[in-house]
Amino acid sequence: MTLPADTIEASFRGRLGEFSLEIDLSIPAAGVTVLFGPSGCGKTTLLRCLAGLERLPGRLIVGGEVWQDASHFLAPHRRPIGFVFQEASLLAHLSVRRNLLFGRHRIKAAAPIGFDQIVTLLSLEPLLDRGVGKLSGGERQRVAIGRALLAQPRLLLMDEPLASLDGQRKSEVLPYLEALHEELAIPVIYVTHDGVEAARLGDRMIPMRDGRAGLAVDL
Repeated sequence: MTLPADTIEASFRGRLGEFSLEIDLSIPAAGVTVLFGPSGCGKTTLLRCLAGLERLPGRLIVGGEVWQDASHFLAPHRRPIGFVFQEASLLAHLSVRRNLLFGRHRIKAAAPIGFDQIVTLLSLEPLLDRGVGKLSGGERQRVAIGRALLAQPRLLLMDEPLASLDGQRKSEVLPYLEALHEELAIPVIYVTHDGVEAARLGDRMIPMRDGRAGLAVDL
């Protein structure tokens, strides 16, 4: 069967400890897909399966390319993804500039997403020569997002990137996330349990509960 090159097809079934995941998804490889639901419903587990950080039986095809099936499993470091976690996880001994450039040496192909483009988009110019220990929470997340994008991903995974921020810092970062959507043609899968974030950032929402996904709803 030939699958369209503009879709993400994901099917996973299995147990991780006491938790069971049973997922079948077919979503556009474009725009922002929000995985929405309460804590413990499987959103992050699904995201980690997409990244290859958890391995469950199943199939994953991204843009026509098989990343996982019964006979093939593409290792996480070989998947062209960017992953933004709840905590920024920046390298403390490096400046903002060097955090942004970390991992670029592994990119062999031409880089369609440029350094200056991301610095401008995320308003990082005043921060480039700072140590990351001198950044606010919102600034750290902007750097983490920039680092993920400069890895030239074909798919950006975001696991509640605003969850650790207070209301003020969250309101500072949200416009940058909206700008990414408008300026960069990278599909994003965004995890949240915040309905305001989902409505503001998403093109479609997939409700999740007890390790299962409902039907996608356009936002």
